[in-house]
Amino acid sequence: MKKSITLFFLLAIISLVNSQSSISEKQKAATQKDTLKKGKVTIELQEMKIDSLITSLGKFKIYKKEAHASYYADKFNGRRTTSGSRFDNNKYTAAHKKLPFGTKVKVTNEKNGKSVIVEITDRGPFVKSREIDLSKRAFMDIASNKSSGGMKVTMSILN
Repeated sequence: MKKSITLFFLLAIISLVNSQSSISEKQKAATQKDTLKKGKVTIELQEMKIDSLITSLGKFKIYKKEAHASYYADKFNGRRTTSGSRFDNNKYTAAHKKLPFGTKVKVTNEKNGKSVIVEITDRGPFVKSREIDLSKRAFMDIASNKSSGGMKVTMSILN
């Protein structure tokens, strides 16, 4: 019951945000350059609000400590994931071998304590030593060394 109320509330916020973009095509064409810049900032703020909402409404249960995380290569950008959605390296998504699609996972870098909330949308990684593949944006947000390809993380699942 608590999960369904939380999910309903989250979906209501997302639909409210989507309905606020009702600018005519002429206005879009006239202010295209400004709209793009403002659009990126707005999207980032909306994603941060959703993440903070999830964090405040749900509790995370530790799934695995000292898991090895890596990130998707750029060549996968735009390809279909196993769940059917298109992969975008600029979103907060991840691949896991067993967790159900749609699962919200809080991934915390064990070196610096930074964390990010991602949604499982794909299967993988297909390397035995790796536990989770993050989108490039999610990986870079928590990475302490931007040039590294992997890190040790703690994975927690939203209950």
